[in-house]
Amino acid sequence: MVKLTADLIWKCPHFFNPLKERELDLRGNKIAVIENLGATEDQFDTIDLSDNEIVKLDNFPYLKRLGTLLINNNRVTRINPNIGEFLPKLHTLVLTNNRLVNLVEIDPLASLPKLQFLSLLDNNITKKPNYRLYVIHKLKSLRVLDFKKVKAKERLEAENLFASKEVEEEIKKESAKTVAPKEVPNVSEVAEEEETPKVVAPTPEQIIAIKAAIVNSQTLEEVARLEKALKTGQLPADLNIPGFDTNVAKGGDEKGDSDNQNEANAEPDKMDEEKNEEAAPMEQE
Repeated sequence: MVKLTADLIWKCPHFFNPLKERELDLRGNKIAVIENLGATEDQFDTIDLSDNEIVKLDNFPYLKRLGTLLINNNRVTRINPNIGEFLPKLHTLVLTNNRLVNLVEIDPLASLPKLQFLSLLDNNITKKPNYRLYVIHKLKSLRVLDFKKVKAKERLEAENLFASKEVEEEIKKESAKTVAPKEVPNVSEVAEEEETPKVVAPTPEQIIAIKAAIVNSQTLEEVARLEKALKTGQLPADLNIPGFDTNVAKGGDEKGDSDNQNEANAEPDKMDEEKNEEAAPMEQE
């Protein structure tokens, strides 16, 4: 956190911007509080306080020359109700990416008689119902809001919507209501969870069937998948083992690990014996 001192103001860059306005660049200094701007001696048309840590828009000296104020990427939550008394000619205010939440928080900007260009993008206030119409209603001189021109149709709609004080107060109250956000599961996570097959441990019968399926597999991919299931001891629920009925294993008593291993090792031996028996008659013929 850096204090905005007269020394810092004098050391920061100042130049003529593309609009041929004299600009003071105070951006990116971790400034938390606006102060000591009297040291500028009202010599600037534009002051850039972007990318700092400013919380409240206040404490301005009387700056009758200042026309543009850039406060984007800060932490502004409050605005001085009398800001217009100190910045009578301010016509452009950029408050993009701050922390304004409720509609009532922009009411102080109505004290700026010359305000024509305003940006409140990336503030939660923009998500409130009737946000744009409310701002147009409160700031009569506004020409551009959030980089979109204010149309005559919008002015008329805002005038009709806020024709009575009761309606305006009701909308303010509605805006001030805070609703605890519900935890919504990530769509991609839900989809991934649905797509990923559940993993179950194989029974002794399934181990035997897997080994048999490896012998009879016709593709390398199927062999690799079966070998992986055998090594990890986990059988994906969608794994289809040819010639094996998954209902057979249900209801049987579980045997010890040593018995499982003996049965698994015995199966290939049985298959070899069957092959030898088939080959013997052929040799005799």
